[in-house]
Amino acid sequence: MTLPLLGAAIRRRDLDTLRDWIFEPARAIEIQDFVMPEIFAGDPSELIASYKRALDGHRGLRGIHGPFFGLDLSNPDREIRAVIQRRLLKGLEIAEALGGSHMVVHSPFTYWHVLNRDNYPAVADQMLNAMADCLAPVLVRAGEIGCTVMLENIDDTDPSARVRVVQAIDHPQLRVSLDTGHAELAHGRYGAPPVVDYVAQAGAWLGHVHLQDADGYADRHWHPGEGTIPWPAVFATLERSEASPRLILEVRDRLERLPATVKALEAQGLAR
Repeated sequence: MTLPLLGAAIRRRDLDTLRDWIFEPARAIEIQDFVMPEIFAGDPSELIASYKRALDGHRGLRGIHGPFFGLDLSNPDREIRAVIQRRLLKGLEIAEALGGSHMVVHSPFTYWHVLNRDNYPAVADQMLNAMADCLAPVLVRAGEIGCTVMLENIDDTDPSARVRVVQAIDHPQLRVSLDTGHAELAHGRYGAPPVVDYVAQAGAWLGHVHLQDADGYADRHWHPGEGTIPWPAVFATLERSEASPRLILEVRDRLERLPATVKALEAQGLAR
């Protein structure tokens, strides 16, 4: 069995540090410099040009983390959704310039929606309709440039909520993203299902995974092995999945230690 090849979420400075480790086996990368509002309000052309020079010779898949601060895809106000659409379309413009074929966006679901599912039964359809409207032009553009929008769990405590949205919108450029640390937090703090169930619930719709460890208390973004996530079970569940998601290590700091982290996973027969 060939172990899955892990990619990495990086910022520009990290690419210089990890260049050989990324380039030699053609690891996927997720560029995360373009999430802040000031980037979208300004001119990112210089940073894009710097990335293009640095990525010369990179053979792996690429993507970006799209903008997300204050951008609720289910916002009921059409005029505000129009602003969100502009931000996401700008994100796709950046992804295209960098040769990116995925863009991560954030889910709007929270524990409140689970607790109040029966109390406010109309909310689910209202959110779905707003999200479908918000994403409609974004998905059209994503299709034109060959980029898939990945809907990531943030405060989600129902693993199936994002899946239902992706199934309902039913667009080839929209897939589910799983952040393992966010799922572990939801499991530890809110009694949500464990990480492996988030993988299983996503099924064939799973297109992308952020691999990060946590302690079930906060959004740690630790290296795998430093928290409480049962990694052998997670990778076993991924192996059984109908999908072939991009697997991206998304750690908060000490990125220079990623090669050692992956060696430890490889020694366990989990990933390389």
